[in-house]
Amino acid sequence: QVQLVESGGGLVQAGDSLRLSCAASGRTFSTYAMGWFRQAPGKEREIVAAISWSTSTIYADSVKGRFTISRDNAKNTVYLQMNSLKPEDTAVYYCAAKPGSYSYTAGTYNYWGQGTQVTVSS
Repeated sequence: QVQLVESGGGLVQAGDSLRLSCAASGRTFSTYAMGWFRQAPGKEREIVAAISWSTSTIYADSVKGRFTISRDNAKNTVYLQMNSLKPEDTAVYYCAAKPGSYSYTAGTYNYWGQGTQVTVSS
């Protein structure tokens, strides 16, 4: 079983940048698709970005041009670089993993981190 440990969340001001990290256990990290999801109060969990084993990426329309997902297989770590943060980005951010190709839907991911809070003040 894959275990995911997240870090990097915090309180920032609008316009600031933040980088989230997700460290995965095991030696099979490179074969997994990795995703970042977020959930704000009163809303369902939604896709933020995902990256495949081939480093192909997908993004939610709301973060295109501002967020970048990447992975470092040598470190078994996936990152979410968040630039030009807005108050509406405030949410709990979750790292997720699944075998094979990535997906837009949270229900298809097998493994999840505990979540890290990102709060953006105006």
